[in-house]
Amino acid sequence: MSQKTVDFSSLEIWFVTGSQHLYGPETLKKVQEHATTIAQALAASPGIPVKVVCKPVMTSSDSIYQLCQEASSSKGCVGLITWMHTFSPARMWIAGLRSLSKPLLHLHTQFNQELPWSTIDMDFMNLNQAAHGDREFGFIGARMRLKRKVVVGFWQDTAVHSELGSWIRAACAWHDAQQLRVARFGDNMRNVAVTDGNKVNAAIMLGYTVNGYGVGDLVKHVQQATDSQVEALTDEYDQTYTVTESLRLGGSRRQSLQDAARIELGLRSFLEDTGAHAFTDTFEDLHGLKQLPGIAVQRLMADGYGFGAEGDWKTSALVRAVKVMSHGLDGGASFMEDYTYHLKNDGQTLGAHMLEVCPSIAEGKPTVEIHPLGIGGKEDPVRLIFTAAPGKAVNASVVDMGNRFRLIVNQVSIVRPEHALPKLPVARAVWKPEPSLKVSATAWILAGGAHHTALSRALTSEHLENFAEMAGMEYLLIDCDTTVRGFKNELRWNDIYYHLEPGL
Repeated sequence: MSQKTVDFSSLEIWFVTGSQHLYGPETLKKVQEHATTIAQALAASPGIPVKVVCKPVMTSSDSIYQLCQEASSSKGCVGLITWMHTFSPARMWIAGLRSLSKPLLHLHTQFNQELPWSTIDMDFMNLNQAAHGDREFGFIGARMRLKRKVVVGFWQDTAVHSELGSWIRAACAWHDAQQLRVARFGDNMRNVAVTDGNKVNAAIMLGYTVNGYGVGDLVKHVQQATDSQVEALTDEYDQTYTVTESLRLGGSRRQSLQDAARIELGLRSFLEDTGAHAFTDTFEDLHGLKQLPGIAVQRLMADGYGFGAEGDWKTSALVRAVKVMSHGLDGGASFMEDYTYHLKNDGQTLGAHMLEVCPSIAEGKPTVEIHPLGIGGKEDPVRLIFTAAPGKAVNASVVDMGNRFRLIVNQVSIVRPEHALPKLPVARAVWKPEPSLKVSATAWILAGGAHHTALSRALTSEHLENFAEMAGMEYLLIDCDTTVRGFKNELRWNDIYYHLEPGL
């Protein structure tokens, strides 16, 4: 019944090498050979998640412009990796780079790792000029104020592959965002500020669109689910999870499980028909649904859909981006909420939500249970219950600051709860934030971070920083090096920069 919504098989990164005709055909032939070798090595690296396409060596303004035009219009290209093997005069790159709409990475490397001390001559020097060829290219990027990533190191090093892979994953998420549709059932939770924002600015700056739908549109799809489909899905629940006795076949609450399955079927159908890969709902607008979607949302997230509760479309889009970036990696990712604290020692956060936490972060097999919700005025909803597996993670929030979007990231360590939680009827994660709860919460609140977040055990802060730079979002990191005084200064400096940046 599940269907994954993230697929890298059709995506590719273009490897582009610069040179010029000054060095003659033999040198250019060698440049192409070296470029092909590097591209093939990157393509074979387990750290590179998409196909690497080696393009012909660029030696003229016209060829560069044509390449950038092709990249910008390509449905599969997620970005360019550029390398100046020899000296490539940067003026001929201006028109092409000005027209490029795909992310750009500048790889500063050299084909040979070591100097051939005993045989080095001017032929070798004329061929292997990245040390100053890349500086020429770096200048034009700085002069044009291009958003770009610079990676320095030998092309065979795993650390270089890791940096490239992190950036490529962010480029895949950025590529996805340009086509992303967020379906919003109902409006924002009434009178809440941080989950709202300017959807037009999001479309202009971040690419994705947010479309509102009445819950009745969803209810039609729910009602169209057949009894045989419901039976098949409840059987899948029985086989995949540990189902509580009352929800099992013949149990007193089996009908509630069937109702939850029918809602999942309707949600899937609606999202597939509209082409939406992210969505929101709110317990304040459930007309026509018997229960608030719980297990349905959790399973859809596990298949790669973005989600935000209470109409939070920014977090829904962020969860989708995190799902795309982490495709194929272990650890999982989920919509999350900082719910309550354990203030002992350096402090811990208990993260949860009413229902909607993704089982991709679970330790062990989730249980399927039914409990009262207490709000919303509907029947008791079915949900998956589990505790998140321990390990390093990142917790991120996007907020609308009026003149920009801000991405706030906190590095955390998920830990097992100190005691059992027998009466907590929701999925949860307990984590220690860096550098401490006191400092991280202070910085988060100073930055205006939301209570809704995207939590990922698969990604690092580097992935999210790369994504923020591609999106032109302000990026704030709270980690073991954060101090309140330094963070306050960073906020002040950023305010000045983003006030002046449009005129730079």
